[in-house]
Amino acid sequence: MLKLYNTLTRKKETFIPLNKNKIRMFVCGLTPYDYAHIGHAKTYVQFDVIARYLKYKGYNLFYLQNVTDVEDKIINRAKELKKDPLNYAKEYTKYYYEDIKKLKVNSINKYAPATDYIKGIISQVKRLIKLGYAYKISDGYYFDLSKFKNYGKLSHRTSLEAEDAISRIDDSKEKRNKGDFCLWKFSKPNEPIWKTEIGDGRPGWHIEDTAITEKELGEQYDIHGGARDLIFPHHEAEIAQMEAITKKPLVKYWLHTGFLNVKNEKMSKSLGNFITIRKALEKYSPEILRIFFISTHYRNPINFDEKNLEQAKTNLERINNFLVQAKNSVKKTTDNKKIMGLIKKLKDDFIKNMDDDFNTPKVLASLFIFINKVNKILIKGINKNDFNRIDNIITEINEIFDILAVREKIPKEIIKLAKERDMARKAKEFEKSDKLRQEIKYKGYLIEDTNSGYILKKL
Repeated sequence: MLKLYNTLTRKKETFIPLNKNKIRMFVCGLTPYDYAHIGHAKTYVQFDVIARYLKYKGYNLFYLQNVTDVEDKIINRAKELKKDPLNYAKEYTKYYYEDIKKLKVNSINKYAPATDYIKGIISQVKRLIKLGYAYKISDGYYFDLSKFKNYGKLSHRTSLEAEDAISRIDDSKEKRNKGDFCLWKFSKPNEPIWKTEIGDGRPGWHIEDTAITEKELGEQYDIHGGARDLIFPHHEAEIAQMEAITKKPLVKYWLHTGFLNVKNEKMSKSLGNFITIRKALEKYSPEILRIFFISTHYRNPINFDEKNLEQAKTNLERINNFLVQAKNSVKKTTDNKKIMGLIKKLKDDFIKNMDDDFNTPKVLASLFIFINKVNKILIKGINKNDFNRIDNIITEINEIFDILAVREKIPKEIIKLAKERDMARKAKEFEKSDKLRQEIKYKGYLIEDTNSGYILKKL
């Protein structure tokens, strides 16, 4: 039974989707004013693993990620470089897509640039004005926090702290309350501008995300994720905006990733320890970076330093070397019941630990215990069936973690047919089972039945 740690309740909860088997998940994406950095990589790799596991569990997942392509940081950087802010954002959005693809983050169903949702943003602002939650001052429309009594329910506070992600557009001496945030900013010279019925201008930071999720996911959805520095004020603002309109919970489960530090210090350009994904990939492979990130629980902080990365590299080599050694140990012998038992335990531990709030470090620990025990058996040799069983369980885990390079993946279509065929065989629908076996063979794969299950092999 899958359990998630919900930031809202500060406890692990049994995961029950709002709509049976269908899950809608939103994760806060990039503000493209520079190249994406390794802090982004940590969050997006860890949510990629979470998304893959949800799909592995059989859920029908739609994973949405926004792109904040109009915001103060973009405008200021573009001004410095004498570039058009919107074109500048598009350029760095493209770089982000390239970087995230190299990290093998492939579970995101849709990227949603905020500038594609101006109509929805205006609609939300107008509704908030009508309901009395928004007010107008000289530089735009603001959300009146005194009208929303549940502000702070996610973070359990109502004021800023040092590590919060903030937006400078919310600073105005005319605000009614210190924490009031901007919904719609009236236009200034040389800034992006949209002509609207509430005034010519551009959106505030927080309302971009709720307009996107309302359009793509509806008024309520299952999971909202992001780095923990977004909890306040960004995610609190999202809650206030939507729940003021709908009067019902915006999100059921809030998931947040821990911080990434560089050599025990917070990453920042002023400290000279700012590392982009591109720079990291010059030295370390995507597989090393992925195993490095999942070696720590997603909610915990991680220290990006050479010692930890070298350990990740060693761990990855250990898995790859084990597979090579296992393949080289194949000889004619009988099936080894001990190996079957170890494989069953590894799979059971994998599911148990991933079901426990996606505990990837414990999965890796179980995998290395498995490798140690099987290595002792490899000395005497194993047969081809045992090797295929070992290879299958490692491949199954790797479908979620994606930490092994140059491994041929069995297509999802073949895996689906194999599962259907196994169900037919167990139901003694032998004619259907034989037809599915032939279809699998026609597509280039062989299915073999063993005492511990079936084995898929490429012909």
